[in-house]
Amino acid sequence: MPVPAWFADTLERELRQWVSLSSDQVTQLHRHYELLESWNKRMNLTRVAPGTEMIVRHYCESLFFGRHLPTTTLSTTIVDIGSGAGFPGVPMAVLRPESRVTLVESNQRKAVFLREASRHLANVAVVSKRAEEIVGRFDWAVARAVEPREVLANIPRLALSVGLMMGESDLEEIRKADIAWSEPVRLPWGDRKLCVYGVSRGTVLQG
Repeated sequence: MPVPAWFADTLERELRQWVSLSSDQVTQLHRHYELLESWNKRMNLTRVAPGTEMIVRHYCESLFFGRHLPTTTLSTTIVDIGSGAGFPGVPMAVLRPESRVTLVESNQRKAVFLREASRHLANVAVVSKRAEEIVGRFDWAVARAVEPREVLANIPRLALSVGLMMGESDLEEIRKADIAWSEPVRLPWGDRKLCVYGVSRGTVLQG
């Protein structure tokens, strides 16, 4: 089934300053969008209404976040903590096909959705566990709409580098962590959201 023009046009219009997507990438994102819209009728994956708002809030924000991830190599390993419906991990995997993205989601029903939604993405794995139960090491740990302290409690055990998409109000809290943060990048769609990226100095945030 071809991608609707409005879907492709919305991505192009909202992201043209930062991200250029191939037709295959747009198709992959639309496949995820269709599944999300369908499954969301039966389970609570997102409260955002289908259409332009969902594309901007979920896909554009995740792609913007992935575009600004300061990696030096293409073959980066990324763990998305509390992936939920697959954000930011799925769009990041589409944007960075050479990377390997692990979606961590402890909710079993959401994990089933993630497995179905990522079947066509060879660089995505789904792990249905809590972050503290994950064994392994990644280049980056990322999260969106997850309490920052929950993510930072697993740094540097899971990864030395961390990226968070969060509200401005959480900025002072994360600065208590023993992490060297780069300058926050503001998301261009309002709501006072920031993308922050940092490298651990080696100490886990205590609380």
